[in-house]
Amino acid sequence: MSRRKPYLVGHQEFAALYRVDPKMVGQWLAPSRGVLDPSTAIVVSGVRYWPLGFAVRFGTTTKRFRQVDLDVKARIIAEQGEGWEPDLGDELPPIVGQQEIIEMFHLPAQGNLAMSITTGRFPQHDWLLSGSMLWLLDTVLDAAPSLRESARSVPWEVDEAVVAALREGTYDGPGRRVLTRGRHAGKAL
Repeated sequence: MSRRKPYLVGHQEFAALYRVDPKMVGQWLAPSRGVLDPSTAIVVSGVRYWPLGFAVRFGTTTKRFRQVDLDVKARIIAEQGEGWEPDLGDELPPIVGQQEIIEMFHLPAQGNLAMSITTGRFPQHDWLLSGSMLWLLDTVLDAAPSLRESARSVPWEVDEAVVAALREGTYDGPGRRVLTRGRHAGKAL
């Protein structure tokens, strides 16, 4: 089933939009700089992602104007296929990564999911951003019956409480917090 997806960017794509090193996005997020508010991102499997509309508009909101590379924007849109350009995280449908999927199915190990992905039993990812695979929650839920049918030892039973929390935006399980690294790790919430 083909769904129109919101266009998203990770650190690498965000940096490419402004022709800077991906580490610069981390510097913009640093509390000492205060250039990029972390709350503008959604967190999936412990990593921040931004709606493309926000990322493109970001350059106009800073003290020092930053010009977006429109060729990079066009490439991001082309790579992600048919979709739409959201501006705020609140506009996004539920999106999951591997940590949320493991929790949703209560998989005994990350290897169970990795093997299903590698062997092609798991649905194709909806995004590949900054090296990470992401899926619309509905893409994963639609695949649950076929995962159950083809499984040998893992039941692939969906935890409806986790699904409800993901849909309502109240999920607080594994993957919903960014693990801060570097000199600001001690100051993280």
